Order: sequence, then C-alpha cells, then structure tokens
Amino acid sequence: MDESRWDGEWEDSQTAESHNRAWGPFAAVGAAVLALALLLGHSTGAFDVLRPDHDAAEPEPQDAPDDTRPRPDSSLLTEFPEESVLFQNPLYATGRLASPPCPAPELDVHDADSMEHFLHTLTDCLDQAWTVQFAKAGLDFEPPERVFWRKPGSSPCRDYPSAAGGFYCRANKSIYLGVRDIAAKWKYSPESVVYASLLAHEYGHHVQGEAGILEYYHEQRRQESDPAQQSFWTRRSELQANCLAGVFLGSVQVTYPIGDSEYETLLEDAANTADREGSSAAERTHGSAHNSALWLERGLSHQTPGSCNTWTADESLLE
Repeated sequence: MDESRWDGEWEDSQTAESHNRAWGPFAAVGAAVLALALLLGHSTGAFDVLRPDHDAAEPEPQDAPDDTRPRPDSSLLTEFPEESVLFQNPLYATGRLASPPCPAPELDVHDADSMEHFLHTLTDCLDQAWTVQFAKAGLDFEPPERVFWRKPGSSPCRDYPSAAGGFYCRANKSIYLGVRDIAAKWKYSPESVVYASLLAHEYGHHVQGEAGILEYYHEQRRQESDPAQQSFWTRRSELQANCLAGVFLGSVQVTYPIGDSEYETLLEDAANTADREGSSAAERTHGSAHNSALWLERGLSHQTPGSCNTWTADESLLE
C-alpha cells in the first residue's frame, strides 16, 4: 500500500458472503488438525518442518510483550475502569474486522529484501484494518512503529537479535522482527502464511495495548506472587493475540487466499509454537498445542475481535 488511506468501505455484501462460503469446507480440516495436534502433542516433532529452531538456549516466551516499559497510561485505566477493559472492551462489539484488499507479494525466504517487503506490505494491511476497527469502537488508534532488523540493535525492552526472532515492545509501541532470523527459525519454510501469522500475532499485542488490555493485564500480573498464576495471566494474553492474528488472516483471505493447505499449515504452526509438553506451570506461557491452534482457528472462522475474549473463557481453553 502507498501513502493513501483506505476508507474501510471495501467489504460489501458480496464480499461478506464469499467469506462465509470460503470457510465452510475448512471446518472438518480444522477439527482434524486440532485433533492431530492434541493426539501427537507438542514434543513429538510431528510438525518439525514448521517448528522454529530451538537448538539455541530457550528464549523468553516467544512473543510475550515485555514488562520492561513505562508504567501503564493512567488515562487508559480511567477510560476503562477495572476489569471491564478485559471483559467488556468496546473493541469486542465492533463486529467483523474491516477487510482491506491485501494481495501479499511473492516471498523468497532466502532474500532479506523480499522478506522485508513482504512484512511491510502485510503491516500496511494490518494498519488499515485495525485503524478502521478502532474507529468503529470510538477509540483512538496509532499504528505501531516497525523495526525489521538485519543487524544487532537495542530497543527499550531488550536487545536484538533475540532468541525468539521477534517481539513487541510496548515502551515505544514497536514491532521488532528479524528478516533473516525468522526465516532461519522457521527453517526457511516456503509457506508465507507462517510469517504472516507471526507478524499478525505481534500486531495483536499492539492491538491489546491500544485497547487498554495490555496495560491492565500487566498490572494484574504484577500483583500475583505465584509464578504459576503469573503464567496463567500471560497465557490469556498470548492466546488472545493468537486469535487476533486469526481474525486478520481470515478477514483478508479473499485477496490473500488461504486454501486447505495454508489453513492446515497455520494450525500446525500454532501448535508447534505453543508450550512444550512437560513444562512446569510457571513455564507455560503460550498455552497447549491444542489451545494455541484452537484460538487461532476461532479467529480465522469468526473474524471478529469479540470472538477473542480469552479473559472470560473457561479455564480448560487456557491450559
């Protein structure tokens, strides 16, 4: 996309109808993949083709937004009193995500320029879609800054490259991704949807931040003394970001086609980047393979922010 702004009027009744038709055949596929993920478990290596490289020392949670940042903006906590920022956020009532035309460019995962162009193009689409959605909710929205690194540097939250390959830093409202690092961590998978999903997940943390969710979540997490309870709060945030990523990918699938193969790849990737089986309660920050894929699929199918309310979900969906 260029400097011109999309006005949010793209999706007419015909386009909306095509969304519903397109996702119908995927229900059985999604169920099969989720069942397979649950049966095989995260540690079996069943999806090694898409598993990020874990040979290095275990990183911090792959894309948990950092606590190393200024204290929450008190105006957000005033605008959204107490738990309502989590449970009844205005963003949840905005309906289907706006669907800007988003034809993703061809991606050569071995070419850093190609990866950077791909990430910028998808981020342009994310900026447009979420700007319109926040306007529906009557909320201000500022798109995130982008740092798609090729050489080492530092952010207010941490230095990079990071073992995770990418992260969101709330201190300066920026998404950080290594154009070479993410290709290497995903073993140069030719499936562009895995990189789109990673980007949309990190963008999901920015959406949480702009909606006031991230600030309130961090406040509540800081009040917990039990590491297991801290991780339980983190899982709610991470699984919501998974779902928000699915919301975006589902909303643009008319112009960024996601067929059966891409759909399976997305769910497999979500399962592979979840918590490892056998992790302690304190280490479980991203959810089980089953639940990680489940929340992504929920976003893909419903395409509404309201479908991503992990804060009121049953605890069994947050393990």
